[in-house]
Order: sequence, then C-alpha cells, then structure tokens
Amino acid sequence: MPSSLFISTRGASPTVPFATALLDGLAPDGGLYVPTHIPPLASGWEHASSMAEIGAHVLRPWLANDFGTDRLDAIVADALSFPIPLVGLAEDGWDQISVLELFHGPTLSFKDVGARTMARLMAEVLDEPITILAATSGDTGSAVADGFAGVEGVRVVLLYPKGQVSAVQERQLVVERSGVQTLAVEGTFDDCQRLVKAAFQSPPKGVRLSSANSINIGRLLPQMTYYAWALRQLESDESPIVIVPSGNLGNLTAGVLMQLSGLPIRHFVAAHNANDGFPRFLTGGPPPEGISVRTLSNAMDVGTPSNAERLTHLLGSELATHISGDSIDDATTLATMRTVHEHTGYVADPHTAVGLTAAQRLRQHGETAPLIVLSTAHPAKFPESVELAIGETPESPARLAALWDAPTRVETIPATLDARVERLAQ
Repeated sequence: MPSSLFISTRGASPTVPFATALLDGLAPDGGLYVPTHIPPLASGWEHASSMAEIGAHVLRPWLANDFGTDRLDAIVADALSFPIPLVGLAEDGWDQISVLELFHGPTLSFKDVGARTMARLMAEVLDEPITILAATSGDTGSAVADGFAGVEGVRVVLLYPKGQVSAVQERQLVVERSGVQTLAVEGTFDDCQRLVKAAFQSPPKGVRLSSANSINIGRLLPQMTYYAWALRQLESDESPIVIVPSGNLGNLTAGVLMQLSGLPIRHFVAAHNANDGFPRFLTGGPPPEGISVRTLSNAMDVGTPSNAERLTHLLGSELATHISGDSIDDATTLATMRTVHEHTGYVADPHTAVGLTAAQRLRQHGETAPLIVLSTAHPAKFPESVELAIGETPESPARLAALWDAPTRVETIPATLDARVERLAQ
C-alpha cells in the first residue's frame, strides 16, 4: 500500500508525507493538512477483540508504510491500553441510545486517545528538538502534557483561558511535569487559539513548533479508531447515527474520515452548546467565526472552530448531507443530566449531556435508528455541575484526588503576541 500524503486545505503548500504533517502541525500557508487520498477500511475490523487491535487495523492503511506494521501495532497497543466501553441506556425512553465512554485514559478525557498515540508516533520521527504549542479549552492540554511529558527532545507549551476551565481541569493543566510549561492567558480560548496560529505563521527564531491539538492531523487519525470500536460493540445490524459533543470539531472530523474510509455510519450530529456558529453554518449561515460564550460544557466553548475548514474541504457541498447540527443551552444541559440519572442511573458530565440532549431530540422527532453518543470527559472533572444537576458529587478516581497534593507550575500572561513570543523564546 502507498504511503499517505497530505496537502493544505488552502492549496498553496506542497504535498508532504505524514511525518512532515505531524511535525509541522500547520501547513506553511496557514491551512490544515488533509489527506490526498483516503484509504478504504479493510475487512476484518468487525472481528477485533480489543481497542488496541481495532486501532492497529484502522491505522495500518494510513501509516504502516511509514512506521512498519509491527512497530505501528506496538505503538497503538501501548497508547490505547485502557478500556473504551459502549454503555447502553435501556430505560424509560432511552432505548437504543448508547454512550461510548472515551474517558478511561490517564487524564479522563477522550483526548488521551489522540495525544498518547501522537506522542509515540512523533518520538519515532523526531530528528531535532521541538516545541509542542497547544491551546486548550479544558481537556486537550492535560492530555497533551501527560502524553508528551518526559519525551526526549520535546518541550510542551500549553495556553489556556484563565478562569474559564473547571477547577479539576485547571489542576490537571498546572501540575508540574517534565518538559511542560503552562501559561494561563487573560482572555478566551479563541485568544489562546489566535496566539497559537500566529506563532505558527511567524515562529520565533531558532524554535521549531508543532501542535498537538486538533489542528494536527496526527491527533485526528488515532481518533478514528474508536468510531470503529463503537460499531464493533454495537449489537445492531443497522447503521447508527453518531452524536458528537463538539467545540473545535476535531472529534467530528476524525469520525468523518472514518466514515469516508467506509465505516457504516449513517449520519453525524454536531451537538454544540451556546457556541452555535457551526450548527447555523450547516443551515446556510456564515462560516463560524466569533467570540466564544462561556458555558458549563467549557471544553466546547469555541467561537471559531479550526476544523470547520477541514470539514468543508473534505465534504464540500455534501457537508450538510453528512452532518446535522444542534445547540443546547446550560439549563437544558442540567435538565438532561438530571433526567438521564433519574431514569437510568447514568451520571453524565455536561459535555456528554449536550450529546444526550441531541439524541433525545432525534427520538422526539421520530428517529428510530441506533444512536451513539460520544462521552468525552469523566463526570468527576465537573463535580459542581454534576452536583447541581443530580444532587450528589460523582465519585472521583484516585488519580484525580492525587493531583491536589502534587506540585504545580503556571504563569499568567496577557493575551498579546509579545507575551507569547517572550515565553516561546525562553
């Protein structure tokens, strides 16, 4: 099979191999890397017995030529060493709605899948010191920090909006890790993302930059794997609709790539909070671009989602055929958390509740297909919201409790280019 090649969404940069796209993160023309060809999903994935096995199966057509089959399989097995169960909700109107729990990794977020795999892939191809620069609206930063901490030749710089993540998320971000620098930006996530994009377009002299958030195609390819794992666990012959709690749209883009590879997903729903620029875009509105609004589902507080550009490139005029949008406010999010707990006993975090609300709305409009909701974060990361919704605090895993005794390191900076450049040059 030929090696995968990648081009920029903006068409003004040369075609590159995966290693270049992985290490550069952003294309020279400011666009995002997309594949020139999407390899078909080979038969046999339906028989995989573990997440690691199906992950290797999915990624071989993309990356085996670059890393070798045996090495790639070993990387995937090491990275995806935690469970990702599909949990069915089968009570009081929640029939045939399943939750794919993506939060059982080290930082209790779906982003562990992409970040851990990406860190191991990057370690294989790194030929000089590199700085990983990542903006985070809550969960990306801790997953990147955990995945890359201590990797030789890699420095990580995280930017997050000060005061706009949960207390648990912030603690995960600021815990001291080898080779990781955390910056609390006095602004919004969109300010953080703006600083990151500006840095790639004009990097400080002598600093090689790469990204580990969903700007980087190396984060998205591993995320394709759990879509196949979800369908492997689904006890239905009917193609499902997948509801994706969405912010920067990287998770959704990974699903679309998997669908275009041949995975039988019938349709996607991009479930947003009050930051509803993308749902409006799907129904004829302008491209999503604006100031983010703060919500309970803060990891999705993105006004200008980067991957809208990728999705538009991949799907073109068929965008709204593949994806529908929905927007859920905080009051409805809390109500859904309460209702699903009362009816099924399931404890959902606010992001998952946004997806569950979208699923319930589909049912109310007569949709009978199996529905899969991606659960992107552990409820213990949002104890205040969970307690407000259901009247009790979710049980906290031991690895979260240990964070409060760990040393921290963080610096607050203004949302200015000068402040960002100064820290990168250090």
